[in-house]
Amino acid sequence: MPDVVIDLRGIRKEYGALRPLRIASMHVRAGESIALLGFDLAAAEVFVNLVTAATLPDEGEVRIFGTPTATVQTPDAWLGVLDHFGIVGERAVVLDELSVEANLIMPNTLALHDIDDETRAGARALAEEVGLRTTALDRPVARLDAAARVRLRLGRALAPQPEVVLAEHPNATLAGEALEAFADDYVRVVRGRGITSIVLTADARFAAAVATRVLTLQPATGELKAPSAWSRWFS
Repeated sequence: MPDVVIDLRGIRKEYGALRPLRIASMHVRAGESIALLGFDLAAAEVFVNLVTAATLPDEGEVRIFGTPTATVQTPDAWLGVLDHFGIVGERAVVLDELSVEANLIMPNTLALHDIDDETRAGARALAEEVGLRTTALDRPVARLDAAARVRLRLGRALAPQPEVVLAEHPNATLAGEALEAFADDYVRVVRGRGITSIVLTADARFAAAVATRVLTLQPATGELKAPSAWSRWFS
């Protein structure tokens, strides 16, 4: 399967919960948009850490772009792995005291003084892409509402031009129209870039809105099951 970018087989990982994280089998093809249900915040973090080679499974194998994560042996090699991924979630650091513009620029450069016009234009384009008003670029992040903050996190994840976006419960702070608007914009951005997306969420409706394939984890076995026709009909 040459176009498979993420491949997990026979995964078992202890992380202090009542039972370990188990994933029997999962493969994600380039350009796919997948949503995963059944992962709480802690399990979602473990999953992302496994996929990005930050940690290794206790059992099983994770392959990213055809390479086993067990072969990633040095810090430089791991940083090379991270270049493939953009992570959206509360763990992704944003600096509240800095402006939206500075936070969008930081993934690519730490030189935040005397920013050239091209770099500013890139930050403006990125803000527009993720649905942030460009009038908010000079605003400190601490003054953003929940909807704007999650869009900023999406923008930061996209800034380095990743091939895969991993989103850990990105909808957790949103509801109502703000949630629907973010789902629409997330789909637009992912499709527009043609990148691979994995969203971990507890909201089945949000999952269906942002992904073309929704899978639910069976914690005891590690199976990832698609919803039945009946559950789709009544959801």
